[in-house]
Amino acid sequence: MSTTPPSKPSKLPPFDATDPIGIDDLLGPEDLAIRDTVRAWAADRVMPHIAEWYESGELPGIRELARELGSLGALGMSLDGYGCAGATAVQYGLACLELEAADSGIRSLVSVQGSLAMYAIHRFGSEEQKRQWLPGMAAGEIIGCFGLTEPDHGSDPAGMRTYAKRDGDDWVLDGRKMWITNGSVAGVAVVWAQTDEGTAGAGIRGFVVPTGTPGFSAPEIKHKWSLRASVTSELVLDGVRLPADAVLPGVTGLRGPLSCLSHARYGIVWGAMGAARASFEAAVDYAKTREQFGRPIGGFQLTQAKLADMAVELHKGILLAHHLGRRMDAGTLRPEQVSFGKLNNVREAIEICRTSRTILGANGISLEYPVMRHATNLESVLTYEGTVEMHQLVLGKALTGLDAFR
Repeated sequence: MSTTPPSKPSKLPPFDATDPIGIDDLLGPEDLAIRDTVRAWAADRVMPHIAEWYESGELPGIRELARELGSLGALGMSLDGYGCAGATAVQYGLACLELEAADSGIRSLVSVQGSLAMYAIHRFGSEEQKRQWLPGMAAGEIIGCFGLTEPDHGSDPAGMRTYAKRDGDDWVLDGRKMWITNGSVAGVAVVWAQTDEGTAGAGIRGFVVPTGTPGFSAPEIKHKWSLRASVTSELVLDGVRLPADAVLPGVTGLRGPLSCLSHARYGIVWGAMGAARASFEAAVDYAKTREQFGRPIGGFQLTQAKLADMAVELHKGILLAHHLGRRMDAGTLRPEQVSFGKLNNVREAIEICRTSRTILGANGISLEYPVMRHATNLESVLTYEGTVEMHQLVLGKALTGLDAFR
């Protein structure tokens, strides 16, 4: 039996140094249009100011930025209805990559808004809660935050001390949450608390808390050396009284917050590669113009070895993110696979930033270049929404069937 081999192009396309393995061939016109739109917005609205914001430790105009991101469809981007864009997981990932190529703080703003606060309401909320909150959040008119981590409970949220007790038909919340992105500018907080409805974390419930409720406050955390262009706060709940319909009715137990975290971690898989790409591009540009010993340092073998190794890890990471995005769109993405992506991509992104810094030499620590800013941001990304050790243990359990968490 004879078969006809597939036709081959008469001429190979030229090598594209920005896309060396042709990942863009996997993207459709709408994917590329979304990516280019977000990239252009970041170039216009973030890049001219980000060094100043980072140095001052502020994100001025965050409410205006949120509204602009809402007009782009970037908030709750992969959710359907209620003013959300209904984009694919791959399109959302592309947006995360472009936002974090500008700064991790900007991507964090979008991730917490869409993948944590909005996602929790969209997936577990009542129809009334969805209609009340999601359209304004999708438009960026209402900023949301997500209260899970506590001062003494991060990797083990089942031990949280924030408590919600019944008082007649009402709920009364008391407790503290820590390291909460968007906290002090949020109009609504999704707060997770222990209740008497179960033991050992089984009774954890989510509450939709308007931040103007008496007893709620969100002092901003200052003196950070990472994610400086991001609003980070503590949430303080002192006798916060909520009506019965403030609880998210669709879930009880840790399955609720952990599913939200998995969705947000997926965005990090893409976003970390944005920080890595920005640092890598800075290193390539610098190596082609910086001269030592009479010629550009990019012409030396050791520099080229560094650039080649960084390019391999960068584009492997993007390809992994794309693969996980396709699985999410198909409904087959498992939490263990998200852990695989976050563990690999953030770890490799930090190494790319560090190697880029060596190419830039002393200039690598200057805010005139993005490298050190991305490197310090990624130190936070490495441990938030699951530390390296927790993702290693998730994968270890999946590989062996043995639980090493305790």
